[in-house]
Amino acid sequence: MSEPTGKYSITMPRDIAEAAKARSGPSGLSAYVAAAVARQIERDNLNELIQVAEAEHGPVTDEEIQALRDQLHQARLEQAQDGANAA
Repeated sequence: MSEPTGKYSITMPRDIAEAAKARSGPSGLSAYVAAAVARQIERDNLNELIQVAEAEHGPVTDEEIQALRDQLHQARLEQAQDGANAA
């Protein structure tokens, strides 16, 4: 069951509103804006988690980030190979 909705009035630059309307497709501008706001809330929540983790454990270094990106890249390559071998 979907959440209840409410009607809100927002103000935004006309060019942004027109671009959003053009991209909103059949779901409409309201759904497009709601999805964009939901993504922003997810980002804000993630940033809060990062701040808490960095306060407790210290900042993540560029080297640590790159090592994790490399691991993810390798895992994706292996997954693609496994999928190709299964076909």
